[in-house]
Amino acid sequence: MSQLGLYLELTKPRIITMILVTTALGFFLGSPGELSLWRMLWTLVGTALAAGGAGTLNHYLERDVDAMMRRTQTRPLPTGGLRAGPTLSFGFGLIIVGQVVLVVGTNLLTAWLALLTAFLYVVIYTPMKRMTWLNTSMGAIPGALPPVGGWTAASGELEWGAWALFAILFTWQHPHFFAIAWLFRDDYRSAGFQMLPCVEEEGYPRTCRQIIGFSILLLVASMLPAYLGISGIVYTVGAILLGLGMLAASVSLVRVRDQYQARRLLRASVIYLPLLFLLTVIDVSL
Repeated sequence: MSQLGLYLELTKPRIITMILVTTALGFFLGSPGELSLWRMLWTLVGTALAAGGAGTLNHYLERDVDAMMRRTQTRPLPTGGLRAGPTLSFGFGLIIVGQVVLVVGTNLLTAWLALLTAFLYVVIYTPMKRMTWLNTSMGAIPGALPPVGGWTAASGELEWGAWALFAILFTWQHPHFFAIAWLFRDDYRSAGFQMLPCVEEEGYPRTCRQIIGFSILLLVASMLPAYLGISGIVYTVGAILLGLGMLAASVSLVRVRDQYQARRLLRASVIYLPLLFLLTVIDVSL
């Protein structure tokens, strides 16, 4: 792979894609009048740069443990494709440029939210993964902030609708990442990561309670846009059906507790989010 390709990999493009989708949704829903495509472009570019910088710094901080896990040992730093020093500079550079773009193209509130997201992800969540299984909940906070930033970029204010999107993403991440941790628990354990399925006894009772609990909370959180009057009946019916589907996948994993059901839950969570967002856009556009 070329040097450019290796640097691109550092930014975690797949994660950035999801961040941009959620940011765009927040911008769309938070726009008080006619959608400003130019401001939206500034928002997405600045957010992508800041998120890419945070992902790069995560690569830098976890370069030692990445070399221990099969699923990450081919990343640019463990393989020697890139050196640590330039990686560190690249990460900070992206965050700084992202901040400038957001300040110039949107507003200070959105820039501060992007900086807070990067700080929580890099400085708090990344080292916390080696300390406590509560890292999943901590990591869900920066993971749920992008739509809030999109909303503030459009409206200039922190409104209840932004927090409704935050609540949906925060709760969704728990069954999603617990399913991943279940599937790759041996890898995580060998690297010293304190994911919940790695640190509890066989049978994973706490993991199961967390998965069921947050799947129920996700169903409740998904009703907030309807409660706030952001969306209508199309969204509400669809969100209930999708939420019940997620809950059914969670119950199946808790009942059987094997790799196959964990993979099914992961697949269900990956399908759930884009469909829910699509329903939101369709409903608001009707």
